[in-house]
Parts: sequence; structure tokens; C-alpha cells
Amino acid sequence: MKRLIAISCLWCMAVAVSMAGNNTPAVNTEVLPQISNVLARKAVSLNGHWNYLVDVQEEGYYDYRMNPTPWGFFRNAKPQKPEDLIEYDFDKAPVMQVPGDWNTQDERLFFYEGTVWLKRSFRWQPHADHRALLYFGAVNYEAYVYVNGSLAGHHVGGFTPFNFDVTDLLHPGENFVIVKVDNKRRAENVPTQIFDWWNYGGITRDVLLVDVPPVYVENYSLQLLSMEGRRVGFSVKLNKAEAGHKLTLRIPELKIQKNLTTGIDGTATIYMKAKPQLWSPENPKLYKVEIQSSEETLTDEIGFRLIETQGKQLLLNGKPIFLRGVSIHEEKPYGGGRANSTADAHTLLSWAKELGCNFVRLAHYPHNEYAVREAERMGILVWSEIPVYWTIAWSNPDTYANAQQQLTDMIRRDQNRANVIIWSIANETPHSPERDLFLSRLAKHARSLDSLRLISMAMEVTSASNYKNRLQDNMNQYVDVISFNQYIGWYRDVNDAPKMQWEIPYDKPVIISEFGGGAKYGLHGPKNQRWTEEFQENLYRENLAMLDKIDGLAGTSPWILKDFRSPRRVLNGIQDYYNRKGLYSDQGEKKLAFYVLKQWYEGK
Repeated sequence: MKRLIAISCLWCMAVAVSMAGNNTPAVNTEVLPQISNVLARKAVSLNGHWNYLVDVQEEGYYDYRMNPTPWGFFRNAKPQKPEDLIEYDFDKAPVMQVPGDWNTQDERLFFYEGTVWLKRSFRWQPHADHRALLYFGAVNYEAYVYVNGSLAGHHVGGFTPFNFDVTDLLHPGENFVIVKVDNKRRAENVPTQIFDWWNYGGITRDVLLVDVPPVYVENYSLQLLSMEGRRVGFSVKLNKAEAGHKLTLRIPELKIQKNLTTGIDGTATIYMKAKPQLWSPENPKLYKVEIQSSEETLTDEIGFRLIETQGKQLLLNGKPIFLRGVSIHEEKPYGGGRANSTADAHTLLSWAKELGCNFVRLAHYPHNEYAVREAERMGILVWSEIPVYWTIAWSNPDTYANAQQQLTDMIRRDQNRANVIIWSIANETPHSPERDLFLSRLAKHARSLDSLRLISMAMEVTSASNYKNRLQDNMNQYVDVISFNQYIGWYRDVNDAPKMQWEIPYDKPVIISEFGGGAKYGLHGPKNQRWTEEFQENLYRENLAMLDKIDGLAGTSPWILKDFRSPRRVLNGIQDYYNRKGLYSDQGEKKLAFYVLKQWYEGK
């Protein structure tokens, strides 16, 4: 026994030495708080071609007894003598594009769920006493990040940004970064093991090496607080809790220049009166904003608007608004693959605009920052959601911590976007006391971070008797907007729609967050023949007439803008691993139901 313990301790020491790197100082590998407005920072893009190794049994991380190995792929080792045994070589490995998913870049990986290692070399030169932050827009799902063979940090969650301080791992000249990406589904994950979209693996959003001064603006918020007097609030947080730092806020077009000094916690807040043009879908006005310290200047474009509820009405800038919406998955406009650019976002959002939309539900996870900003420029309101989807491990503390962190990161990234009006905390979750506790905690947390936006979630209708539907959900007390999914005509006879009576016993606005049905583009037949365009067309016509009767209806986001890939929709000559509920086909072709919804929205 003593000998085994000794061997184990020696192995642990070897791992520690290997992880730290030779003569490398100890590095804090915790994820730093997310850096705000990374697009405005001085940064070097690490996008482009990355070498990759598929590691089905994770031999690059574990030995044959499933213990972490100090000789893993993260070292990027090279033979030093002819007899050296190194069983991998990144430099001879194929390449894939980052950002991008591996499923659509290597046909062998189309269905793959597991570990892939990705490696990129880059050059770096230190800049005075500045720090280098390695930023990832998103990696699906779990990432171990190594720089020059040493662990920089670990992140869990597939749709939110994260960053590490890697300054002490870098050296002047040539460097390399290796990322172990694992997209295996697990019961304790968020989302959990089953979900109705493609599990695209990889580094799916931008990778940046960001240059920051020792003390930098970590986060800030600029918001319209009230319509009366157009009161505006600005708060800023530094990366360090240090007092006495001078900052200046400028909004040139509004002739605003305010000086601030941070307190001992490294934050500062100021309130002011201003008379901006208010952002709206009809007038998506954005103002250039500058935040300056002695060592950096950040610029942003920010709009001012107020979103609130009054009884069953939804008010934008004090006036009632109807949300003419549609749900969207983050998939490329033509075919499949994870969307990851402004161009992708612009195409999808332009299709929504052509439909008559002023609103999109970004399902079922935070979408790329490019998409949110492009929607803001185009005058499209946004519902943003975390993937607490279907059945979550409600009693698992780590699962809750993961969900709360994703919620925090979503809010922190997009809290200055005028078009984001709803934070959604869940979709179609089964009722239970454990679920209610989990979601109520998330709702309270969201409100503590941002009290100026609305909280909602996509509920399920659980009480139905013949043609009477009564929405009952204990979460009604925690949300500002009552939203629910219903599929009359798809999972229930479409002829039931005219007979339906809906009872929603809450004095709050109602959004139908999903409705719809599937059709294959170009398949025609009678309106009672499932999968035809005529079936979907009739379903929409009957559903819209039914929804018009709902008291307090403030908007809809039918499911879904375009057909998208899903492993749950197996081969049958129709779906063939696509969810066919799109109003557009996966090639951007309009189905007949598109015109029904467009006409209805024109009347709204």
C-alpha cells in the first residue's frame, strides 16, 4: 500500500510539473469575469485554420487507466531522439476553419460527439506592462485551454464567451494554443442529454488575443431609466477593486461629457438627464459612446429605449407594441452548420424582416454577439434565452451553477443592446417543486443583474379538457410576460383550433412563444395531407384565427424561420435529420405558410 501511495504521489508531481510547464510561474486558471465589448478592444484574431486531432477515447488526456496523463496532446511534444515515441503530430494533422463546427467540415464527424483537439500557432510581443487575455466567443461544450503546453483554464457551456489571462504563459515570438473540445451530452449538462437541434461541436465563435492595461474597464452599462425627464444611468466596473481611477463618459451627439472616479470596489455610477431619440424598430437610432481612462478608450454604439408592461399590454417607450416575431436557430442560412458571422446573421434577419417581423426569439441559447448587434442595427427586438431545455437535473447544485453562469454571461455581454427586451430562463420544462425552485432562483438572479428588461420563459400548457385550455404555472409570479408553446394542428387535430378556448388567469401580456407544423418545401397535396405545404399553410391559417381570440395577446414567435438540422428527426424521406417546421426551407425557399403569416402581420 505504501508503495502504491508513493507512486501515486510521484505521478501527481509529474502532472503538476507538466501542467505548469518548465520554469513557468503558477497561473490562475479560473475563468475571469467576462470582458465587455470585446469587439472594441485592441486584439489579434486567432481565427483561421487550426490543426485538429480526433480523440475518440481521449488518449490525449487520460492514460489507459483513465487517469489524467502528464504526456497529453496539450504538450505538442516533438521527438528529440530517433527512438522517442510520440504518437501524434499536430503539424501533420488536417486543418479546419475556426470559428466553425467540425460536423460540417469533416464528413467523418457529421454525427460525432466526443473529443477533438485543435491547435493554432501565433506570434506575440509584450506591450509594456499590459496583459494578454485569451478570449473565446463560444466553444461547444467543454473546453480545456492550454498555452505553450500549460493549462490556461477550463470552461463549461457551449454558447457564452469566456476569457483567461495568459500573459504569464506567453513568451516573445512564436507561441501555440491547444484546445481540448468535448461536446458529449451528459445528464447534468445545460442543455441536458436530449434536445431538438444539432449538437455542433468545436470552437464555434471568434478567438481573440486581447491586449489590456493592468487596470481596465471590465464591464459597463448605459441605460435609459425612465421616460420622465429621460433619466439615464451609467455604471462601470474595473477588473480590480481599486479606488481613485478617473474615467470619462462621452456621448458627442448628445453633448454629454461626464467625469467619474471609482470607489474602493473599482466601480462608479452616475445619473444624468438627456434627450436622445428613442430606439425603436421604426427608428433604430444608435449613439456613439466613448469610455476613456488614462490607459484605454472604448467605443460603442448604444440606443436608448424603455420596455415595460402595463396590465396585459407590452409598452415600448410608453406605447403599446405587438411583437411580430419568429423563432430562429443559430444555423447558417443555406444548408446546415453553425452560423458565426455578421453576414449569416444579416441573411437570416433579412428573411425575418421580409416576413414582417419586428421581433425574433433567439432559440434556445445565447446567439453570437454579431447576430444581436446586427438585429439592433436593423431595428429588430430580441428575446434571448439560456438552454435550460426540457428535463434538467433540477436537484444538482453544479447544474444550477452552470445555468446561472450562462445566464450571467448572456446578460453581461448584451446588457447594452437596446433591442434585447426579454431574458428567457427556460423552455418547455416539466412542473415539479425542484423545477420551480431552480427557475425561481434564476429569475431572481436575472432581475438582480438587470431590472430594466423583462423576464420570461416558454411554458407548457398542462391543463386541458376537451376544447378548454387553462395555463397554470407557479412561475407566473416570477416572470413579467406569460409565454407558452402550443402545437394545435400538429400534435392535435387542426380542426380543434376554431373550438379552442384559452384561459390565462394572469394580468400580464401574453406571447405565444411557439406554434407551427412541418412541411417539406415543394411537396404539395390536399390540406389534410401531413408534410405538404398546403397542410402547413392551413395549420397557420387556423392557428392565427385562434390566437386572435386570446385576451392580452402581445406577440408571437412561431416555430421556426427556417428548416434546421436535428438528430431527433430521423430518415423518413421527408425530414431526413431536419426539423421541417421552417417557413423557409434549408435553402432559403419560402413555403406557402410564409405568406399566410406575412399577411397576418401586415394587419398587426
